[in-house]
Amino acid sequence: MDAGLAGRVVVVTGASKGIGLACAVALAREGAKVVGISRDLAHLHAAQHDLQREGLHMEVAAADLRDSVAAQMVIECIENDFGGIDVLVNCAGAAARTPVDELHADALHASMQAKYFTYMHVIDPVIRRMAARGHGSIINVVGQGGRQANPLHIGGGAANAALMLASVGYANAYAARGVRVNVINPGLTRTGRVQEGLQAASRASGRAADELLAEQVAEIPLGRMAEPAEIANVAVFLASPLASYVTGAVIPMDGGKTSVI
Repeated sequence: MDAGLAGRVVVVTGASKGIGLACAVALAREGAKVVGISRDLAHLHAAQHDLQREGLHMEVAAADLRDSVAAQMVIECIENDFGGIDVLVNCAGAAARTPVDELHADALHASMQAKYFTYMHVIDPVIRRMAARGHGSIINVVGQGGRQANPLHIGGGAANAALMLASVGYANAYAARGVRVNVINPGLTRTGRVQEGLQAASRASGRAADELLAEQVAEIPLGRMAEPAEIANVAVFLASPLASYVTGAVIPMDGGKTSVI
């Protein structure tokens, strides 16, 4: 199916690995002009080579989106070089999972800087430009941890919850100006962040990481964790004209684990 994204300028933050990289690959396959942002240029170049091996292309730009000035500058450079941004997919930043005995004010600030502000700093200049042009789509990959309290993820969960509220608020504020904003909430997904979370859980519980992982997977009705490409498929849909009447949606992708309405 043609998603109607060929030639569109798409920015993916956190594009060097995990879900961000999967989104960059999926969008490039649709013919979009993909620009990937990450803090680490070496990781970006490695991701760029991964796409090249599949016959795909991604431009790259290194920026630390925790810095609002850096975020503003990289967006200006991208628009100057490639034209107006049609789609923004935010995957950058991850708050460390921290056992509550290790949680302190600095860790809470770091969580907000790592997850909340990396998104908000780049949304601000992009959404204003989209609104001025009368069209655009923003997809925020936030994480199901913002909907369900976890003692190991208090800082990151709070950042995720704040992002969901901000996303729905932006969706309401900018709908009449042609900009759609949606959220994907992945649950347990096969990325490097899984191991980080397991290590924190192991420290807190004294149990083996493999045992904890098996327990978490057993709680998922679909019986397995998600693959990054599965999250990316939903991002492609939300980015595309196929989702032209979808805005303000918060879509859980946790294999049915959080059975709430």
